[in-house]
Amino acid sequence: MKRLGVLLSGRGSNFGAIAAAIREGRLPGAEIAVVLSNRAGAGGLEAAREMGLPAFAVPSTGLTRAEHDAAMIASLREHSVDLVCLAGYMRIITAEFVAAFPDRILNVHPSLLPAFPGLDAQGQALEYGARVAGCTVHFVDEAVDHGVIVLQKTVPVQDDDTDETLSARILEQEHLAYPEAISRVLSGEYGVQGRRYVRLTH
Repeated sequence: MKRLGVLLSGRGSNFGAIAAAIREGRLPGAEIAVVLSNRAGAGGLEAAREMGLPAFAVPSTGLTRAEHDAAMIASLREHSVDLVCLAGYMRIITAEFVAAFPDRILNVHPSLLPAFPGLDAQGQALEYGARVAGCTVHFVDEAVDHGVIVLQKTVPVQDDDTDETLSARILEQEHLAYPEAISRVLSGEYGVQGRRYVRLTH
């Protein structure tokens, strides 16, 4: 059984989607070992506790980024986490954090990377006039929204879309994409070749 550590900062809707996929048998061989947040009031922590999962706040206030990441790494190791899943975790993690879990940290981003990295990706897409938007699940490396792409799902941009309507449709796809991406990573059937994540031929 592969153990997931989920990091979140808010309501944790992607965490909920991952938990539902495990519960419904769509993510076999995986269990959530711990849910961590940098915010004590994060709704996702409460949701995790209601599911009976270990869920802890590691507040970042008053700590340097290195100190906070060291505390997060310690908690993930304490819970023997195999794969770290950033699910609406609104902090940029340090190179030391990435090095602690090499090729074992995933993130979901609401754009078709490498287009529109960083904050407000949906607004960036609308402002640019993109006709197609979507989401990307990718490995995390030292650069923001840069690591190897595991999978992407697309969403057409409607003429009357607002930030809110486009974000909502992209989020629906995130909830499908993240469990699917985790399943690929845990399957052992895929590997990184250059910057591509491809099915390995045996």
